Amino acid sequence: MLRAAAEGVTLAMRAHPGAKKTAIAGVYGQGTTARLKVAVQAPPLEGRANEALIVLLAETFGLPKSAVALVSGELSRNKVFLLRGMTMARATVALEKKMVD
Repeated sequence: MLRAAAEGVTLAMRAHPGAKKTAIAGVYGQGTTARLKVAVQAPPLEGRANEALIVLLAETFGLPKSAVALVSGELSRNKVFLLRGMTMARATVALEKKMVD
């Protein structure tokens, strides 16, 4: 799910657009193919769901929106985001905290 990258950390996720509320919903899959399961209210139209995911990730990890970039999966439910300037340790703590809330 989280992997170290040259510019920060990448986060693999499974998006569920058009949900009742925007929230981190758990983990999708197991082992090396595990992804963060995220529900967003925004529909999958004109990039609105991707923008909602960027906002949620920026808030979750305490980053500016400009530090969160979609690396792959623009039109797919399976996505990978780059969290620029984030360390694995900080990302892990922030994600664990959010999943407990």
